[in-house]
Amino acid sequence: MRYDAIVVGLGAMGAATAAALGRRGRRVLGVEQFPLPHARGSSQGGTRIIREAYFEHPLYVPLVQRAYAAWQALEAETGARLLVPTGGLTIGPPEGRLVTGALDSARRHGLAHEVLPAAEVMRRHPAVRIPAGAVAVAEPRAGVLFAARAIAACLDVARRHGAELRTGVSVEGWDAGTDGVRVRIDGETIAAARLVLAAGPWLPALVPELAPHLSIERNAVHWFKARDVATPGPDRLPVLVIEDAPDHLLYALPSMRAFGPDLEDGVKFARHHSGVTGTADSLDRMPSAEDVAAIQPDVRHYLPEIDPVPAQSAVCCYTNTTDGHFILDRHPAHDRVVVVSACSGHGFKFASVLGDIAADMVDDVNVHGDLAPFAIGRYSPARR
Repeated sequence: MRYDAIVVGLGAMGAATAAALGRRGRRVLGVEQFPLPHARGSSQGGTRIIREAYFEHPLYVPLVQRAYAAWQALEAETGARLLVPTGGLTIGPPEGRLVTGALDSARRHGLAHEVLPAAEVMRRHPAVRIPAGAVAVAEPRAGVLFAARAIAACLDVARRHGAELRTGVSVEGWDAGTDGVRVRIDGETIAAARLVLAAGPWLPALVPELAPHLSIERNAVHWFKARDVATPGPDRLPVLVIEDAPDHLLYALPSMRAFGPDLEDGVKFARHHSGVTGTADSLDRMPSAEDVAAIQPDVRHYLPEIDPVPAQSAVCCYTNTTDGHFILDRHPAHDRVVVVSACSGHGFKFASVLGDIAADMVDDVNVHGDLAPFAIGRYSPARR
């Protein structure tokens, strides 16, 4: 059988793309090198932050607004609980990158928000401590996505619409021509009209032209419980994004265990970008004593009622572009190949809409406005 599309990688982006193509009646083959779920990529774990006042750039706001609607539609389609509003605080110096960026997005797009001084933040949220000179941009629509559930829901939709999903298989290479693509999978060559590469940290091997512009970064994540009180859930702790110092960003999510035993128990707290890089296969996947020691001063400083000895730790990886923006484009030399990956540690929340856009690219449709910031052409690779 010749497929309409082969999707390589079934993390957040690949799963969402397979679901979008399946809904359109396309014959889809999805392939993943590891059994699912697995903890070697960027999509694993129970929870992710979703937020609207996007400090990275205002261009993301319309996308994330569409993503909210798409996640809610996926909830209705599958009956799975995927998103819980908690409110959110973007915290830092008034002149810092986080606060100024969040305010720029909020003001340009007319988003509901407040600017709170440190004392008011701590009055409203007693579990949080922040420096006297800091402020917070409070946004009511921020919340928590259930990551593993969301991927499972997308794959369920894809299967229901006839997609064939193969896991534990290796993609050994691919080639494309004017009549279609061929993908070598465990020694078998499989033909399709189109190919979607959503391989995350394994993207440099599949698209070598992009390798100079990507870095694979190791990041440790921890879950902490409270000492003498109940560990804060969303009733006591909103999601937090913190600028502790230039180039030292932190984030925290409340304990979401009340929403199911599949979710990690404890407040999730981690540094956003460690700076430790390698390859997808060489990164050390085991949390270390050094990882714990590095985060403990921040836990003590911002969440003083939390025991700084983590109940659980894990390692994930980011696939970073040089400018921090995503890659969502056709391959520079092959129009039949779509690349949707390299989300620089902030992409999961967008998967529901990026999968739909990738499906539109497969169908030769683009009704999504200016995607130039995500184009491969910004790196000027030669086109054939």
